[in-house]
Amino acid sequence: MAVKIRLQRHGRKQRPYYYIVVADARAKRDGKFIERLGSYNPMTNPATIELEVDRALDWLMKGAQPSDTARAILSYKGVLYKKHLQVGVIKGALTQDEADAKYAEWLTQKSDQIQAKRDSLSANADEQTKVRLEREAAVAAKRAEALNAKLAEAAAEAETQEAPAQEEATEEVDAETPAETEGEAKE
Repeated sequence: MAVKIRLQRHGRKQRPYYYIVVADARAKRDGKFIERLGSYNPMTNPATIELEVDRALDWLMKGAQPSDTARAILSYKGVLYKKHLQVGVIKGALTQDEADAKYAEWLTQKSDQIQAKRDSLSANADEQTKVRLEREAAVAAKRAEALNAKLAEAAAEAETQEAPAQEEATEEVDAETPAETEGEAKE
């Protein structure tokens, strides 16, 4: 029986997450599996990977073949490097203590790289937020200036329309007053 380490898709449309499983190569992609080793969520940045390293190493040492994506995940988490060191121990090139020390050093370097990426993503997000807020403030200031200019223009136009209207009203009052006085005088 050929055994594969592969991904089993879950999640809704456009929002996948995967289980990392050991399954018979003849089984369906999302079908029956032998053991679940962990999970992988590609929707986060950086991708979230939870993996039982010792169980994955055990299956690799027994001859399980990872799929391409599973191989990349196992490499990212250091399982393939640990297998490489373990094979060196079996052949006598390394002692178990040396292999463990090299793996621990690799893990610290990898965790530093991941933390640096998270920090850069956070700083980049903060910078983008700052730039976006500055742009929004500039647009708001332009809109406020345009509104103030329209209001000032409307006020000036209203004043120019009121002045002739007032003059016409006083002329009408002046024109009516003599007629009224003449009408009153006739009576």
